[in-house]
Amino acid sequence: MSPADSAAGHVPRTLNPAQWREATAHHEARADRLTADHRDRRSRGQRHPVWDFMFEYYPVSPGKLRRWSPGVGTLLADASASDLAHLKFFTESAAAAGLAFDARAYVGKRGKTVRYVRDLLEATRRNPTHFDCFGLHEWAMVYRQGEHRHPEPLRLGQAGTDAVVDAHTVRCTHFDAFRFFTPEAVGLNVFSPTRQTQPQCEQAGCLHANMDLYKWATKLGEAVPGEVWLDTFELACSARELDMRAAPYDLAGWGFEPIRIETPEGKAEYVRRQREISREADGLRDVLIDITERVLAEASRSEPVNE
Repeated sequence: MSPADSAAGHVPRTLNPAQWREATAHHEARADRLTADHRDRRSRGQRHPVWDFMFEYYPVSPGKLRRWSPGVGTLLADASASDLAHLKFFTESAAAAGLAFDARAYVGKRGKTVRYVRDLLEATRRNPTHFDCFGLHEWAMVYRQGEHRHPEPLRLGQAGTDAVVDAHTVRCTHFDAFRFFTPEAVGLNVFSPTRQTQPQCEQAGCLHANMDLYKWATKLGEAVPGEVWLDTFELACSARELDMRAAPYDLAGWGFEPIRIETPEGKAEYVRRQREISREADGLRDVLIDITERVLAEASRSEPVNE
């Protein structure tokens, strides 16, 4: 049984010492593979206009990403706190002879976050899904703006970029994209998302909402199995690549051929990839929702695990 199946199906599992040591090593090796290029660039002081975002906007270092957790509902047999010192909510259980997740202590510290994440992800799942934004949020971030946050040149130049925005309807539902719109672009958006209305606006077709599953998995911390956490990271990387290939910047020199969303062919390609990412995100979103529900349920009926 996989960690995701255990988390989603609420089936307790026990890992013997060989299993949890192997799982730890596998997670660390996978995280190292996923971050190898970034670590190499960082060692040489080299920036990257696409991938640095994954470690700056989401403030998770490659070292932190290596920290494995078995997730809620798992007993690590014959393990002690010194074996996995980074696991703060796995405590030694005298009754079970190993480390177990202390849902009561976890919810005591992070209950508000758990409920917020659950409610937001459930709302995202319920809200109408849109595949008609065509990545124009990135274009709206440079609309009629002489100076930009990024040094890369605009593929169509400023006038050409502005003309694309003027020729389209901007339909951005994600607050953390909308808040970077230029003042001239704000009034062009069909939606007016705010932090307060995020649960009403967030929807499962949004590239950034699906990218942010990595953020929510990170915030849920040790309750999330390490494999699921890295799955959300890989999904976020796929979404980031699509986001930047459809952006107005000229990134061909960095190996990112543009998806020309100003053309019918580019729009079709963008929507096809957007739908693929959305389908993958749907499964991960459901797993994260199930994790929050399991944590809250276990906390409500459990005694501290070391009693």
